[in-house]
Amino acid sequence: MLSVHTSPLDQPGTGDAGGMNVYVLELSRALARRGAEVEIFTRATSSAQPRVVDAEPGVRVVHVPAGPFEGLDKNELPGQLCAFTAGVLRAEAHRPAGWYDVVHSHYWLSGEVGWLAADRWDVPLVHTMHTMARVKNAALAPGDVPEPQGRVIGEEQVVAESDALVASTREEAEDLVRFCGADPDAVHVVAPGVDLDVFAPAAPADGGAGPAARTALRERLGLPTDRPVVLFAGRVQLLKGPDVLVGALGELERSGAERPLLVVLGGASGRPTAVRELRALAHTLGVADDLVVRPPVARAELADWYRAADLVAVPSHNESFGLVAAEAQACGTPVVAAAVGGLRTVVVDDVSGVLVMDHEPATWARVLGGLLADPGRRDRLAAGARRAGERFSWDRAAAAMLDVYAQAAKTHRTAR
Repeated sequence: MLSVHTSPLDQPGTGDAGGMNVYVLELSRALARRGAEVEIFTRATSSAQPRVVDAEPGVRVVHVPAGPFEGLDKNELPGQLCAFTAGVLRAEAHRPAGWYDVVHSHYWLSGEVGWLAADRWDVPLVHTMHTMARVKNAALAPGDVPEPQGRVIGEEQVVAESDALVASTREEAEDLVRFCGADPDAVHVVAPGVDLDVFAPAAPADGGAGPAARTALRERLGLPTDRPVVLFAGRVQLLKGPDVLVGALGELERSGAERPLLVVLGGASGRPTAVRELRALAHTLGVADDLVVRPPVARAELADWYRAADLVAVPSHNESFGLVAAEAQACGTPVVAAAVGGLRTVVVDDVSGVLVMDHEPATWARVLGGLLADPGRRDRLAAGARRAGERFSWDRAAAAMLDVYAQAAKTHRTAR
């Protein structure tokens, strides 16, 4: 596995760490449970990091020095790909010949490295894009910066050189063909998973999912027990749309409607001032007291936040899958999500949540306000949410991915 710009061991929810970190680590763990040995190469970002971390049996994370440890923006990483590739090739040189059977790269930067490594070792290259420049640029949030042309070209190169491409949804598969010129026969749809042991409704031993259990959970998390709570979990950046939710609070305030407490569980990404800007927007709209920003938390605690919320909101401008939505639903919490990308697959409209067709704060205020005023509908959606969440598991994803690797090996041998 290659994950150049972010380590699967990093805490998701701030900086460049997000759903891809979870994807790489959880997929690797599931592959290891099926007997594979997985080595994940990622760029070292601190001199204190150990060179090698055995995350668990069968999963090893290797930190490769490439450029300065700190202060290097993701957009500056293309200049360090030669150094990173050299580190990966050196590591392989200490292994017996034929050590690796497949290279699986994640995000276009890793694909550039994987292209060379797979060619050098004469093994298949499997690539997961996660996000695509042309798709992101077609759905930019107001004020956001478009992806550079260098990335567009890089993605086309990786697609052309891959033996197999993995998409999370059928829509993403179609985008690979339309925007990157992928061969449809080389594209495989493998839905990511959810750890259904961690992300589940409250167990009967913990008081179940009733009002008393939620009250106790909120008290433990420091949340109010006498007002609705809407949760946003993810990086604070324009792409993810937390400003849309703050704008919705402002619309509810102007109309005199009851306002929920909006909890943002995440840190700044892209701009270090992102959290401060979000708080400033809330102050300007007169809803500063309705916004709470907390740092991201570990997975087990994140499940508690999902369970404690009345609704989880995912107002992203683009999502290739939408792992937060899948996890929240698995916990039995309805999701209000933008009708974009993979969220249209993950969230079943009016069954497990509600899909919102635009990013206008007035629309989101109307949808959120309507759901919070209708506990009967929320209960129905909560039941559907758990069923929708159970569609995704990492073990199923790993089984499908092993099939992709086998097909990629056949393609690679045929192309020799």
